[in-house]
Amino acid sequence: MGEGINGDACLAAAPYDHWVLLGPAGGSPRPSARYKHAAQVVQDKLYVVGGSRNGRSLSDVQVFDFRTFTWSALNPTRDSNQLNLENNATGGSLPALAGHSLVKWKNNLVVVAGNTRSLSSSNKVSVWLIDVETNSWSAVDTYGKVPTARGGQSVSLLGSRLLMFGGEDNKRRLLNDLHILDLETMMWEEVKTEKGGPAPRYDHSAAVYADQYLLIFGGSSHSTCFSDLYLLDLQTLEWTQPYTQGAHIAPRSGHAGTMIDENWYIVGGGDNASGSTDTIVMNASKFVWSVVTSVSARDPLACEGLTLCSTIVDGEKFLIAFGGYNGKYSNEIFALKLKARNLVQPRLLQSPAAAAAAASVTAAYAVITATDEKTRDIVATDDFDIKKAQPASSSKKFIAEIDVVNGEKDKLESRLAEVRDVNSKLKDKLDLANLSYGELAKELESVQNQLAAEGSRCQKLESQIAAARKRLESAGSLENELEVLRHQISQVEQTMATTQRQKSGGVWKWVAGSAEVSDDE
Repeated sequence: MGEGINGDACLAAAPYDHWVLLGPAGGSPRPSARYKHAAQVVQDKLYVVGGSRNGRSLSDVQVFDFRTFTWSALNPTRDSNQLNLENNATGGSLPALAGHSLVKWKNNLVVVAGNTRSLSSSNKVSVWLIDVETNSWSAVDTYGKVPTARGGQSVSLLGSRLLMFGGEDNKRRLLNDLHILDLETMMWEEVKTEKGGPAPRYDHSAAVYADQYLLIFGGSSHSTCFSDLYLLDLQTLEWTQPYTQGAHIAPRSGHAGTMIDENWYIVGGGDNASGSTDTIVMNASKFVWSVVTSVSARDPLACEGLTLCSTIVDGEKFLIAFGGYNGKYSNEIFALKLKARNLVQPRLLQSPAAAAAAASVTAAYAVITATDEKTRDIVATDDFDIKKAQPASSSKKFIAEIDVVNGEKDKLESRLAEVRDVNSKLKDKLDLANLSYGELAKELESVQNQLAAEGSRCQKLESQIAAARKRLESAGSLENELEVLRHQISQVEQTMATTQRQKSGGVWKWVAGSAEVSDDE
């Protein structure tokens, strides 16, 4: 992390692709540290709504002004038309929320879903509007098939429609359903997609690309974090898992993302063991990942539950990150000035042979196009006017030139066919290599599983051997003790035998003596 920038410095002077800390001007107070909040940029101001701190949800709206570098509280009042409603459970203040989503639409900030204790009686998703011009808010009545209440969902804006995917409901059930809210009619619709979509998850990220595709990345279940990428065609409602290239992306949950042109930027998150330190970007047209920059493991940006927005200052595009939790709650705001990114070519065109073939195709196509235009220009001239205005020799000259051009065109088309054939062969080789790679990967995985099983078996055998050794040692000790006891028993038996003989002799002597006395009598 580089040096911070305060209100006396120029944000546009910040280095490219490097996070800088934005310090409030004049020591103005910062808002409470938090995570699982929501944020959006509207007219040079960052609006932060709600969040969680120490298990308590927040209901405030904080505003950072990029022109003055100062924080202020918005304190919106409830729309006067709703103050006397019977279901007014929160009075005039905005409900305390965490794990909700926030999108900018017209003059409003639309707050969707989230965990709130003040409206716990409702088991359906709630929607609120914050009007930043009138400094007021209102609860919105929605219709149709209103989704189950949830937190940790993703919400993306497409025109006047909100696309909500996944999340975790109040009973901690994970979801992978898709719902669309029409903001013009406030009508909910549940969308049934084809099979093969993402597993149920929460704290993932989502983005809309080219007004036709919904991208879902990462998130977590109750036991693991994901690094997978899914794409939903909003016209066919079919899910696919694109083959991605570039940097290796670790699993993460609780991250934040924003789409700028065709680049999807993602920051923060974690895998239940540590925070993600890299800021990554995916070119959505090529599905190529790359790392923009990295921070240290204890940096405030290596956290979960932060927000990421974008804005333009003095013609430069910036990423804006705020809040989060990495063992400590954060209330810092960071900015990253984006460097213009070139389109990334697919990996196939990065090999020398394929690049040469592509260059040949490009050159051939350019020449053919120019030739076609030249031919069209020549042929487009009225033949009757040419014959009247030019002598016969000139006409023959034009015809000869046309023949030459057509000959060049035929040669170039032949060359183009050869290049296409080379491309086709390269593609076949690539497909074969991918197939071989897939088979080798499966074989490697099988061998790894066998090794793991053998390793586990070896550990069990070692434990059994150690136990047997202990038993043998105990047996040896017992055998020694038994030998001593046998010796003692032998001695006792000898002693008893001697004693018995002595006693037996004495008795017989007594009997014999008694007999002699009787005879004398």
